[in-house]
Amino acid sequence: MISAIKSIVQWNPTVPQKPGITERVHRALIILMMLGLVFSMVFPIIELLKRALQDQSGTYIGLDNFTTYFTSPSLFQSAYHTVTIAIITTIISVSAAFLFAYAIERTHMKGKTFFTYIGLLPLFAPTMMYGIALIYLLGNNGLLTTGFFGLTEQWFGWEEFDFELYGMKGIIISEVIFTFPQAFLILKVALSTADQRLYEAADTLGASTLRKLVTVTLPSIKYGLVSAFFVCFTLSFTDFGAPKVVGGQYNVLATDVYKQVIGQQNFSMGATVGIILTIPAIIAFIVDQTIQRKQSGGVNSRAVPYKTPKNKGRDRLYLLYCSAIAFSVLLLFGAIAAAAFVKVWPYDFSLTLRNFGFGSVAGDGLKPYWNSLIVSTLTATIGTAVIFIGAYLTEKSRHLKWVRKVSYFLSILPIALPGLVIGLAFIFFFNEQAFTIPFINMEIANPFKWLYGSLAILVLANIVHFYAVAFITANTSLKKQDDEFESVSEAMNVPFYKTFSRVTVPLSLPAILEMAMYLFVNSMTTISAVVFLYSPDWKLASIAIVNMDDAGDIAPAAAMSLLIIATNIIVRVVYELLSKKLMNRTNAWKQTQT
Repeated sequence: MISAIKSIVQWNPTVPQKPGITERVHRALIILMMLGLVFSMVFPIIELLKRALQDQSGTYIGLDNFTTYFTSPSLFQSAYHTVTIAIITTIISVSAAFLFAYAIERTHMKGKTFFTYIGLLPLFAPTMMYGIALIYLLGNNGLLTTGFFGLTEQWFGWEEFDFELYGMKGIIISEVIFTFPQAFLILKVALSTADQRLYEAADTLGASTLRKLVTVTLPSIKYGLVSAFFVCFTLSFTDFGAPKVVGGQYNVLATDVYKQVIGQQNFSMGATVGIILTIPAIIAFIVDQTIQRKQSGGVNSRAVPYKTPKNKGRDRLYLLYCSAIAFSVLLLFGAIAAAAFVKVWPYDFSLTLRNFGFGSVAGDGLKPYWNSLIVSTLTATIGTAVIFIGAYLTEKSRHLKWVRKVSYFLSILPIALPGLVIGLAFIFFFNEQAFTIPFINMEIANPFKWLYGSLAILVLANIVHFYAVAFITANTSLKKQDDEFESVSEAMNVPFYKTFSRVTVPLSLPAILEMAMYLFVNSMTTISAVVFLYSPDWKLASIAIVNMDDAGDIAPAAAMSLLIIATNIIVRVVYELLSKKLMNRTNAWKQTQT
């Protein structure tokens, strides 16, 4: 081990080392990391809570805003609608994703790679796109509701059917499309490993297929199911894009926040609704974390890898099911592509590129798209560096244990914070002239006010919004690395930055690349985190979709959605190609050991 680290970090024993410098630098970086988390997460949330306890003039009124909300039937109904949609969406999405993941991992069905990519395709699109696609398919002039514009009635005698898209039905369909790939990813991993002995024992006892599903399969993936339920519930509960497009008069909490802030300029009530929107997500987060802490390894060293039994009838059924899911997803994306390239739906289907001009509708041409590219690139590069270094300090450092514990909690907290809440909290905190430091009751001038309305606040909001998932990815990768790397380096007085750059980073390169990809794609598609923060100079592509939808310019909105999708897919392909080359270089040490 020592000789390996010497060769990697190019240790030179003749160079005098300064004992204590590494420890002081580590302590300084840990404290700086915690302060960054406090100023970017804790203080903005505190300001949001303070505004919820004030009236429009800034006078403290306690819980009066919450009382007003829950005693107002129209407002309280939004909370009921939100919970209803989240529960129904979660049940449908997790059930559909379980069957899809089961087909991929536990059958001999053909086309698994194709179906996997199709199942993940919705990850590359903004949530508003699903609503726009549904309008073109199931709206008043939709492809399906008109019976393919009367062709089915002419050819087969099938009449067009009435379907009320706007409202609860449309939101649920959109949310299921939005949450399905998230649940599929989690359950696919959960189903990828199993102990063959358990199934052999069940067969010996004469258990039926349903019995084995209930007593063996589901218990073995229960933690994955819990995570899938938590993710789907939180995403559908806090989503803004789908209700904005197809919600109609069916109000939910996310659209209430938008209406209170943008429509009525009632920031106090907007903050109140934001706090209410956060409570169920935090409860779900706490429950999930509590259950996950009880998780133990389901596959031990004596386990026998699961062998999928052959069953042609089962494989055909799952092939039909996956084909139906894939057809539905491709139909949605096909509808968006058709809407973007035809002149006037459904009256003139001649092809045109006019919808990609955006000059007469968005007013800024392609500028929002280029802005999104800039913001997403900065979010991916800066965010990956900051989050990975933070995870490294939290996991690998041995100093300031309590500070690292607080930092770890703050690092995973954003997963329970809706994007709208983060954006609203940023408005209150970064727009304040001064703020009060909690516990010591000292007021100081706000040194971060310059961020408001700038490019930097958009990047910061995206980093905070997606911090938790990227942090967990980095933390998981670092946990797999032997602590001896740091211990031996410290014993030899090797500067920690050499070990970090020449050992830790190369070993964690897959996680780092995945973090960057995650941050870029989500920054291109997010709406909720930035809808309150953009300035006229920094309007983003996702915001342009909102504005075009408000103006009734659905075709250009579809065109902008298609640009975002194409960009994310191209970047993903480039990422896959580059990552293979980088991995071959950084994993060369493995080949020397064989």
